[in-house]
Amino acid sequence: MHELALIPVFYGEAMNASVDSFSPSAAKPRAVVADWRERGEPIEVIAPTPVAVEDLKRTHDPAYVDGVLRGDLPNGFGTTDAGVAASLPFTCGAMWCAARAALRNGRVAVAPCSGFHHARHARAGGYCTFNGLIVAAQALRAAGDVARVGILDFDQHYGDGTDALIGRHGLDWIRHYTAGAEYGDPTQVEAFLARIPALVGAMRDCDVVLYQAGADPHIDDPLGGWMTTRDLAERDQRVFEAAATAGVPIAWNLAGGYQTPLRKVLDIHHNTLRACANVYLHGGARAAARSAAR
Repeated sequence: MHELALIPVFYGEAMNASVDSFSPSAAKPRAVVADWRERGEPIEVIAPTPVAVEDLKRTHDPAYVDGVLRGDLPNGFGTTDAGVAASLPFTCGAMWCAARAALRNGRVAVAPCSGFHHARHARAGGYCTFNGLIVAAQALRAAGDVARVGILDFDQHYGDGTDALIGRHGLDWIRHYTAGAEYGDPTQVEAFLARIPALVGAMRDCDVVLYQAGADPHIDDPLGGWMTTRDLAERDQRVFEAAATAGVPIAWNLAGGYQTPLRKVLDIHHNTLRACANVYLHGGARAAARSAAR
């Protein structure tokens, strides 16, 4: 472990695609990184290495992988768009690269992408085509980089694809928690926030934690509806504090967020980055979480 001067962010233009969809996720990497740069945030942008087709086929049905990449089978947006297909090895690659970087620095790294946890073995769903969480975890394991991986999913929705893939492949070395299976009501916020240190602490035996910092639990999100901006900032602050205390590296991504205009989603993702920088660059100060806009 060593001190960080900047937060590593694995991003390249190849991660983006143009899709006419209710979900902004295909082009969100570009928008998020541009926003962070404009705000002068302490980030180091690093081009991700795409995962290999063999990495995708380790998790997903080979015929499904080939069909999606050729444009013969629908992606998570329900299209066969070639631009989406081309972006998928890079979004999964960003998650893999961020996890490797967090392992190396012993602290944290970011994959500014989404569209993972509903993808199943041979089927897309919920704007998710390939499950980059499981793809990254299995690539790390195949390379001998990890013995155990944690997946902490704080998206609004249940990570059904992640659970299904863990079960199908017998991945008992992955410790998965998805908040969408238990939480979703404003009356649960205090209990949820209070539980975060224990949820993260339960993954202290993992070599790295993959954290889905979803923006869609926001109370104004059309697919969410139970946490305020301040609650979400506090959520992220507690996750990073608990991971740092446990000494477990963490690689996080954006997951969902569907409010319009997109600026509302960008502000939530910005708060996650601020919490990350507070803990890993500024010694755990809690100012950003307390001062985040309501």
